[in-house]
Amino acid sequence: SSPLSINAFDYNCHVDLIKLLKQEGELFRLRKARQKMSELFPLTEEIWLDWLKDEIRLTEEEPNREKVYELFERAVKDYICPDIWLEYAQYSIGGMGSPGGIDRVRSIFERAVTAVGLHMTKGQMVWEAYREFENAILSTTQLERIHTLFRRQLAIPLMDMEGTYAEYEEWSEHGVPETVVHQYKKAVQQMEKCKPFEEALMVAETPKLAEYQAYIDFELKEGDPARIQITFERALSENCLVPDMWAKYTTYLDRQLKFKDLVLSTHERAVRNCPWTMGLWKSYLLALERHGADHQTVSDVFEKALNAGFIQATDYVEIWQAYLDYLRRRVDFKSSKELEELRAAFSRSLDYMKHDVEERFGESGDPSCIIMQIWARIEALHCKNMQKARELWDSIMTKGNAKYANMWLEYYNLERSYGDSIHCRKALHRAVQCTSDYPEHVCEVLLSFERVEGSLEDWDFAVQKTETRLNRINEQRAKAAEKEANLARQEDERAEQRRKAKVEKKAQKKVQKGTRAGEKRKAEQDDYQDEWNEDAGEIDSLPAPPATKKAPQGAAASAPSAHRQNEDNPELRNDNSSVFVSNLAYTLEEPEAKLRTLFETCGPIKQIRPIFTGKGSFRGYGYIQFESPVSVPEALKLDRRDVEGRPVFVSPCVDKNKNPDFKVFKYNTMMEKHKIFISGLPFSCTKEQLAEISKNHGTVKEVRLVTYRSGKPKGLAYVEFADETQASQAVLKMDGIEVEGNKISVAISNPPRRNTIDKPGSSRPTGDAMPRQVYGARGKGRTQLSMLPRSLHRQSVPAGKVENGSAADGEPASAAGNAAGEPKQLSNSDFAKMLLNM
Repeated sequence: SSPLSINAFDYNCHVDLIKLLKQEGELFRLRKARQKMSELFPLTEEIWLDWLKDEIRLTEEEPNREKVYELFERAVKDYICPDIWLEYAQYSIGGMGSPGGIDRVRSIFERAVTAVGLHMTKGQMVWEAYREFENAILSTTQLERIHTLFRRQLAIPLMDMEGTYAEYEEWSEHGVPETVVHQYKKAVQQMEKCKPFEEALMVAETPKLAEYQAYIDFELKEGDPARIQITFERALSENCLVPDMWAKYTTYLDRQLKFKDLVLSTHERAVRNCPWTMGLWKSYLLALERHGADHQTVSDVFEKALNAGFIQATDYVEIWQAYLDYLRRRVDFKSSKELEELRAAFSRSLDYMKHDVEERFGESGDPSCIIMQIWARIEALHCKNMQKARELWDSIMTKGNAKYANMWLEYYNLERSYGDSIHCRKALHRAVQCTSDYPEHVCEVLLSFERVEGSLEDWDFAVQKTETRLNRINEQRAKAAEKEANLARQEDERAEQRRKAKVEKKAQKKVQKGTRAGEKRKAEQDDYQDEWNEDAGEIDSLPAPPATKKAPQGAAASAPSAHRQNEDNPELRNDNSSVFVSNLAYTLEEPEAKLRTLFETCGPIKQIRPIFTGKGSFRGYGYIQFESPVSVPEALKLDRRDVEGRPVFVSPCVDKNKNPDFKVFKYNTMMEKHKIFISGLPFSCTKEQLAEISKNHGTVKEVRLVTYRSGKPKGLAYVEFADETQASQAVLKMDGIEVEGNKISVAISNPPRRNTIDKPGSSRPTGDAMPRQVYGARGKGRTQLSMLPRSLHRQSVPAGKVENGSAADGEPASAAGNAAGEPKQLSNSDFAKMLLNM
């Protein structure tokens, strides 16, 4: 079966099928395949030219020129391509002998020079072809036509226009008229201004986005509409999947040119190229309304938008809002037909949010029920139907909004404007009862209302109600504060107990020092190891967690500020050449040999120092010191490499006491448009499988499966593509496909920002600093929360506590002992004493 039966929207799949059929010479199946592809996607210049040439060959056997003309008409609409226009004009010359043939050729040439005659680098060939055609059918009466063509071309800035001028001088028997010389000089000046932009395009690598952007900005300042248009078209022929470029172009056409056919056809091409971009559909709907499109057309475009596959829940809310706005504007509230249609659309939008959006994204996209609020206002203002408005507000409040003061005040204001004082009072009493964010404010509004409108009885009741509520709120706040203080005190006590235990343990170890560890290692290593364990901060809190414990994502934190004993011996201490390795299994046999095997490809190793407990068992972390700092970046690339079924964390060795601002969170927390985030993968899915699935949509640079510390997969992954266009395509094509029976979700990578997270388990950002939609396509789900290091979730880390191998900032900076556990340097008198005691 054809791969297209699996996914008809896979662009590359269509391209491969067409190549295959062309190789096999299956001309009729090839025609069908191209037809199918052109219905779903705009085709590139290369694909159109191939198709057109094949069709021209086919029609030589069964003459049907009209069919080819129709195909050319479709081809020139997808992108503005000089080569296609030239091919079209030259093909039409072949039909010159038929009735009206010459007029048809001229008409096509005229449209071609209008469309691409201003193209700085390729426009010239269209003008020349037009002149050659007129020359070929030359008669005395038509000399003037060629003069006119020369004059028109010479008035336009084109590269190498000097050659055309010289040709005209030679061709014209009476010399070049003064007016033509004047126009030509103006065009040359303009060409000189454009030359730097053209030269920048010549040397730039595809897709030349920045160079085109600069060129467009220049043309927008110059203000010639035809030149602005051709520059946009040239940019889009190479950047057809860049939504921002289409948005900039359509905005220009909407606000400046305003020609209906041009505006609407460009909007249609924009959504055809970037269907996943809600903003393009929204501006298309507005443009259709602006230019008086019939209702059926607008509705059809809206339905297409709903099926376009947007990547976040809020996009669906916004497109529905745009359509509902349009429906409201066409309603004559004195007649019932359009009003019923508007109400039906509002009702359908709420149903759509509930059953389609929430099920797909796991969130509504409209937590404040903006659509319902607008519907309620329309019912109140235009239809004088307060009963319906109240029903809607009742529904809004039951969706978790009753705790917010601003929601109650919004409803109260609606009642003030279109309702009555009974319902105003009722709303404010309920607000006082339910509001938990700003209770004082709603209490104040109730009292102000009764001052103006209420009886004494109403006033007394309001005072009593507000006092009762505020007393209760204050009690709750006092309890919460007390609980917090108790927790802080308990934490301080625990820290003090840990400190005492540590001191006692240290004293014990000094007594037992050397004996047990000597059974495990050579005496020299034993001395070094005990010095490390005693004086480097003990690092009790850093055991690699058991397999069940939830681990943070991202690189392990920096080495503990332990490693400090090296300060006594600068020769041994060299953080610049070292890395800290953690999350190895406690049960790892011969850790030194394993670490050597893993890191020897990074460069010559000076020493490997796995860390052991006093009893000789491996602690799950250690240090690698290289001969040269150049090996460190190579070693850091091995972060998360699998070692006996666990991801090993590799991070720089940094003394945090000297570098308190050092940050170790490796992975980006901003939106990464060239990277996609995949959830819902089967746990059995491997990197190779995922790379294989993803490579159909672009160049895969890296695949990262997210795992727990134990190595167990989470069913999540990140795939990095060569650019954001490929990533956008991958989202569109991969979201919702099945992998080994699991339906996966795919979105542009957009982890939540670190500074907005409250606590583990929190699902709301703190304050209003960040709008909901910054969390990306799927909201702020658990999977994205788990991408943060645990240290970022905590309000404070107790002194001495170590996170992921980095000592807490508050740990004392001094530590006895030196770097590699060598005996401390001896003075002359120390040596004298040793000699005397021998």
